[in-house]
Amino acid sequence: MLETLTVKPYSEACERNRGPILDVLRVAFATAREVLEIGSGTGQHAVHFARHLPHLTWHTSDVPEHHAGINAWITDSALANIMPPVALDVRDARWPVTTVDAVFSANTLHIMDSNAVQAMFHGVARVLNPGGVVAIYGPFNYGGTFTSDSNARFDASLRARGVGSALRDFDAVDALARDIGLELVRDMAMPANNRTLVWRRVNNAAAVV
Repeated sequence: MLETLTVKPYSEACERNRGPILDVLRVAFATAREVLEIGSGTGQHAVHFARHLPHLTWHTSDVPEHHAGINAWITDSALANIMPPVALDVRDARWPVTTVDAVFSANTLHIMDSNAVQAMFHGVARVLNPGGVVAIYGPFNYGGTFTSDSNARFDASLRARGVGSALRDFDAVDALARDIGLELVRDMAMPANNRTLVWRRVNNAAAVV
């Protein structure tokens, strides 16, 4: 029987932004050991970060239809510190992970609707260890204002889908983070009008469900 090979999915955006994100994660995740990536997408970020941050065990996750592509990248990398993807819906009351020292997510908050964004932070509160770190990459508005014309156009295209996707406002996201005991420690400018936001958990505040 012939074995069916999965072609590795590819994102040009991942290739462009992985270097600047890695620069932030080298500092933010320096003392972490177990990291959960929410929405691993193609799997490119997981492989790149796990290769350059070998002290981490990188746990991948996404909806099941993306698992084959993620596994193709993991298999091809031959890295021992990347875990196979688990099926994760941020809205679930129980996540398929126990506890982690850090959480990373890229380009997900503007895809989710606002209820899912809130649910994601509730889930993070359940799995993040004391002193843990959360790093989120993507485009954000500030003070309800777009930071570029391209972000305004992107937001319009997201809203046209009619599923609740939209650029999130930094203040609203930071409020969700503070509600679960996270304190903002970095807000870094990234290429193409994106940001990487980094929070650290300062207490064991429980998620408000």
